[in-house]
Amino acid sequence: MAKKSSIEKNNRRQKMTKNAAAKRARLKAIIADKNKPMEERFAATIKLAEMPRNSSATRVHNRCEISGRPHAVYRKTKMSRIAIRDYGSKGLIPGLVKSSW
Repeated sequence: MAKKSSIEKNNRRQKMTKNAAAKRARLKAIIADKNKPMEERFAATIKLAEMPRNSSATRVHNRCEISGRPHAVYRKTKMSRIAIRDYGSKGLIPGLVKSSW
């Protein structure tokens, strides 16, 4: 099991990303628009840089929904390889056939 603080920190980042997504997209559109004056684009760049870093989508880490493990997490199931193995052995994942010999 991962540290509770790490899991909560990641959850906080997800919420911040969700809340700031529209504002970040608007600022990025202004920055990318070559028809806008240079001063306006530069001001948008500064506003984007002043936003919290944790509001960026790249700061969010994929974690296992069950254990909170940060590595070897499958996107489709949102579970780590270890959790998939455990749940597959118990027959709790529909469509997964776990072979053992």
